Amino acid sequence: MVPVAKAMGNGQPLGAVITRREIAEAYRSQGCFLSSAGGSPVSSVVGLAVLDALRFADLQANARDVGGHLKDRLQRLAHRHELIGAVHGSGLCLGVEFVRDRTTPERATEETAAICERLRELGVIMPPTSDRRCVLKIKPPLCLTWEDADGFVAALDDVLTYGW
Repeated sequence: MVPVAKAMGNGQPLGAVITRREIAEAYRSQGCFLSSAGGSPVSSVVGLAVLDALRFADLQANARDVGGHLKDRLQRLAHRHELIGAVHGSGLCLGVEFVRDRTTPERATEETAAICERLRELGVIMPPTSDRRCVLKIKPPLCLTWEDADGFVAALDDVLTYGW
């Protein structure tokens, strides 16, 4: 079972559970299901409109293609900057983890905060995340373009090259 929500309604409160038919049908005779949102017809129309937009603009393929390009560019950046310990994820859900030493790997918490502040000054809002606050969580809109991805990588490269 995969619960999804938040961005699914593009601003409208909306959630869903994705599962196999036999699991969903078991809820008819076993247990119960409660939704505090209630299943508004408006939310249903919004959900269908979001699905139509995803399909019409081929945003799933865009996430795959642009996300692959972005991850490749970030991995190349990692070869040039020792502070990048790893690039995680796929599609347009990526993470750049910063470490002080790749062999230990000692997390670069303070550096990550400073990098995020410098990126903000350059117009890129990217707060640190993870338990140790040493990861850039990259989750842009599905309509991100190749140019947008390249612009982000250029800004990050600039910060890592010239200082934070």
